[in-house]
Amino acid sequence: MDSQHTGRPAEDRHVPVLLDTSVQLLVPALREPGAVHVDATLGMGGHAAAVLHAAPEAHLVGIDRDPQALVLARERLDREGVGERATLVHATYDRIPEVLADLGLPGAHGVMMDLGLSSFQIDTAERGFSYSVDAPLDMRMDTASDGPTAADLLRDLPEAELARILRDLGDERFAKRIARRLVAQREIAPLTRSGELVDLLEQAIPAASKASGGHPAKRTFQALRIAVNEELEILASAIESALDSLHVGGRIVVESYHSGEDRLVKTAFTRRTRSSAPPGLPVELEEHKPTFSPLVRGALQADDAERGTNSRAASVRLRALTRTRSVERAH
Repeated sequence: MDSQHTGRPAEDRHVPVLLDTSVQLLVPALREPGAVHVDATLGMGGHAAAVLHAAPEAHLVGIDRDPQALVLARERLDREGVGERATLVHATYDRIPEVLADLGLPGAHGVMMDLGLSSFQIDTAERGFSYSVDAPLDMRMDTASDGPTAADLLRDLPEAELARILRDLGDERFAKRIARRLVAQREIAPLTRSGELVDLLEQAIPAASKASGGHPAKRTFQALRIAVNEELEILASAIESALDSLHVGGRIVVESYHSGEDRLVKTAFTRRTRSSAPPGLPVELEEHKPTFSPLVRGALQADDAERGTNSRAASVRLRALTRTRSVERAH
């Protein structure tokens, strides 16, 4: 996608993945008047709008770290006639408890997390997310922040750390080779634009791999984006915050697109759905029973039809839980 499409309305620019499935999983928890649904990764509001249409008694608390996303989502929700039931907040999604507290809300009945990059962020060429358009190497989801850009990381990080980021966050087989090239290049002139990085990657990755592994820049751009925005660190905290914020009977749906994301989600969900009783205990006491129960078996994937019409659906993993009991807090 390129910047010429940025004038289109949100609903024409982004097709939510597993939309019907996620709505069906969330709506049973949102039927009562005053039910609170938190969309923690609001984006352009596709999932949020569908939930509000399907759950007419629910109120949305939409969170996004990208100010541009909040503007687009507000326009969409108002256009679809559900905006009066939506409160939008600029924050990272690990701040769900603080956001709810600031609004005077004791908790949530539904939580949605659709992780990764929004289509409009790729659409906006000057953000530097896309390897198909030459732009400054920024990649910050919140451009108002003073955090490091992708260009900063490429200029400042040691070679071993660059290799680790590319390997762990991008599943890049040639991480060491690329990191070595990056360090050699910055001795001449630091990379500042996405086109320069793409050219370097074209040279660093062997021709045989380029022929079969998709665009040679895809994995590196993914890894840098995750690192710049500290996505995995924030996600680890956000999942725990979201689970703690749910009322009994509340539901959470998380869609992941990267193995590191899904691993964090799976680990947190597994911990909450297992008994904490010591091995060999003859009777499971109430306080040892799991606090959550799975709504789907393992992780759902998109079917072939959706994969054929929505490129983002190819790698999605959806996991969902419902809260079965509360935890007594020590006083």
